[in-house]
Amino acid sequence: MTKDFLLRRTLHVIPVLFGLSVLVFVIARVMPGDPVRMALGPEATQAQIERLREQMGLDQPLHIQYIRWLTGVFQGDFGQSLRTNRNVADDVREFLPATIELTTVAMVLAIGLGVPLGVRSAVHKDGWEDQLSRVVALSGVALPRFWLGLLLQLIFAFYLGWLPTIGRAASPPESVTGLYLLDSILTGDWPAFWDSLRHILLPAFTLSLATLGQIMRLVRASMIEQMRRDYIMAARAYGLPANLITAKHMLKNAFTSALTIIGLTYGFLLGNAFLVEAVFAWPGMAQYGVQAIIYKDFNAIVAVTMVVGVAYVLANLVIDLLYGYLDPRIKYGGESR
Repeated sequence: MTKDFLLRRTLHVIPVLFGLSVLVFVIARVMPGDPVRMALGPEATQAQIERLREQMGLDQPLHIQYIRWLTGVFQGDFGQSLRTNRNVADDVREFLPATIELTTVAMVLAIGLGVPLGVRSAVHKDGWEDQLSRVVALSGVALPRFWLGLLLQLIFAFYLGWLPTIGRAASPPESVTGLYLLDSILTGDWPAFWDSLRHILLPAFTLSLATLGQIMRLVRASMIEQMRRDYIMAARAYGLPANLITAKHMLKNAFTSALTIIGLTYGFLLGNAFLVEAVFAWPGMAQYGVQAIIYKDFNAIVAVTMVVGVAYVLANLVIDLLYGYLDPRIKYGGESR
């Protein structure tokens, strides 16, 4: 891995995000409906509408509006929300940590369960464990998330009483990063940690199940392919322990195929968690983004889309770096990959 590669990938991010910002900004501005009239209500006078439109710079040409918006972004100002009447940056800082925490825990569950289940399924191909993994994978992809969330609430909250149904925590820890689990560890507030963990388990599992199934099937297919390779047959012929061959040789090579879906899924989950957030009353950014679209709150729409775009870019950058670690044949110095 070289500094040139990191610099080159970082420079590639700039035109991608710039193009995304232009596209989303234009779409948000040309959507049907008058956001100013929606914000002020049906009884607002034309003078009031024109005053707010001038105050927000909406009376300027589109390219001037974009330049002013972009200048504000570099200063930490994403513009005013027509729905909350606050700076969109303040709204994002309030709602984003909840969605990041939910998405991150969901990805940890998907990887932590999907990889070992995929390995077991491949090692015991066509056995009962393999058949069970197929059912889990199919269910994860086919079951609607909102229905699964309601079912889990019914079982684990109402019937068993093990986990809470809604919210992030009954007693939040002292805020440091906005991530309750991390903040409770940093402040040593272990009761708040267990409370936050109990609240996040059901929504995170609901969000992770589809990704868990995809990772499981990819790892299974890659492991079966690795079993047929000559180096695995040679390792078995030398008498190496089966667990060592599986963990050190096959899994490391098989896991690279799952990295792509992991990188793409993280950004997808970040922007599409609104159904899970709605079912569990999770105060996250996905719900905020849906409300922004309904009310045509264009500054909020652009900000939420840019956050999801940055998440996609950063996740794929991390995946590229992991590719080089897992597969030494990948070159970072400019050679063909």
